[in-house]
Amino acid sequence: MHYVYVLQSLKDHGTYVGSTNDVQRRLDEHNAGRSGSTKHRAPFTILFIEEFQSSPEAKRREQWWKSGAGRRKMKEFFVKRRSESDERQY
Repeated sequence: MHYVYVLQSLKDHGTYVGSTNDVQRRLDEHNAGRSGSTKHRAPFTILFIEEFQSSPEAKRREQWWKSGAGRRKMKEFFVKRRSESDERQY
């Protein structure tokens, strides 16, 4: 299986999108500073994961999440999710 994952930095609250065949290993690498593009933003938590049958499928989806349309959808998704979470607290 191949996965697309979205991480959120606990430091700056920004997101990072990647793809892999082992999400836990990649999370550990990001949090250990072994990924140059994210080492200054660690630690991270996983926001969500999507599963795909092949690497090319996962790569296409990763690129979509990194596009303008994907970023807009991600923002919409997490704003909705955050407001639902806020509602449950009251």
